Amino acid sequence: MKAFINTIKNIYKIEDLRSRLLYTLGILLIYRLGAKVVLPGVDPSQLQILQERASQGVLGLLDMFSGGAFSNASIFALGIMPYISASIVIQLLGIAVPYFQRLQKEGESGRRKINQITRYLTVGILLIQGPAYLTQIPLEARVIQRLFVPFSVLILTTGTMFIMWLGERITDKGIGNGISLIIMIGIIARFPFALSSELVARLERQGGGLIAFLVEIVFLFLVFVISILLVQGTRRIPVQYAKRIIGNKQYGGVRQYIPLKVNAAGVMPIIFAQAIVMLPLSFARYGGDSLTGFISAFANPVGFWYNLTNAVLIVLFTYFYTAITINPVQMAEDMKKHGGFIPGIKPGRKTSEFLDSIMSRITLPGSIFLAFVAILPAFAMMAGITRGFAYFYGGTSLLIMVGVVLDTLQQIESHLLMRHYDGLMKGGRIKGRAGGMASSM
Repeated sequence: MKAFINTIKNIYKIEDLRSRLLYTLGILLIYRLGAKVVLPGVDPSQLQILQERASQGVLGLLDMFSGGAFSNASIFALGIMPYISASIVIQLLGIAVPYFQRLQKEGESGRRKINQITRYLTVGILLIQGPAYLTQIPLEARVIQRLFVPFSVLILTTGTMFIMWLGERITDKGIGNGISLIIMIGIIARFPFALSSELVARLERQGGGLIAFLVEIVFLFLVFVISILLVQGTRRIPVQYAKRIIGNKQYGGVRQYIPLKVNAAGVMPIIFAQAIVMLPLSFARYGGDSLTGFISAFANPVGFWYNLTNAVLIVLFTYFYTAITINPVQMAEDMKKHGGFIPGIKPGRKTSEFLDSIMSRITLPGSIFLAFVAILPAFAMMAGITRGFAYFYGGTSLLIMVGVVLDTLQQIESHLLMRHYDGLMKGGRIKGRAGGMASSM
């Protein structure tokens, strides 16, 4: 406790770090205040139908990511997810389209051009999602009927673009990871409400009582610890263990390490997978009352096909994202240039094949664990946990929170260590995510 208090004092002593933290908190406060501002021409007292829809199915996830702005018909109702969807599309185009590949190699000028294209694509997505969202607002809640849709779409589009600007300000002048922090603060904002609702549900008759609630909290803590280990992965793998993975028993006694991670993709596979799983809902106008057949299967977060598809896509995207972030050939060349080698393995092509074999095998358990954590909310709901609280038992919400917190602590720790102060943890530096969402945004 004393060390923690000393760390807080050290943070206050560093003027630049103190200013960045206060600036970040101020921007996040503006975002939370904006999430409470209802669209002009909407009566907040007539939004019960929208709030009921937002508490059911996959729409509950969208409401969580927006910090409740979705169900409140706020000017920030569409949140930052359209920008993330556009970023995912641009990343995929950077793999398949030569034009985007050239932009990625042009340095700062190429990055600015890619950011500009991402913004244009975000606006296009908003112009489609805006009218779809407005169909969920009951007619009796619309105080103004004439020109309500075009003006509201304009406000919703402007709201999301303003959130993007706030995230960029945090990245440039705040503590960093602006977009990720905005998503995290929206998720955390829903936690007290979800926790209180679960407590009330347990205290009701035949709800299990306080003991059942405490058991749920303990289990949530265990899932939280597992998520930390999953997001951090492992930074280096012993050569001896790596050779055992691919069946090579002839290894030396020298203890050496290979800089690979069991989970090199971070939370990106979950984001990619959910973007695809939610695609049918975008054609169904955010899931109205007429959902049937194929689309209804993907609107039920407890359903078998939704979770199976989600899990399979996560495994596939984990391999995909790992393949584009880790290049065994480049690693082998770098090792050769610096005089490094793996005992018993020839430099060059043999080393790259060795690294590729290791990565292919250790990615499988990492992807399975990632998929398991992603579908944990479904098991929590089937166990009787309320829907809002169950979302915190895994999935994108928990992994994003863990990853962003670790990255933010790493940013603070780097400021402290750079000025010769003790870090946040005595046992070693905090491990942030390599290749995770925060770093990619």
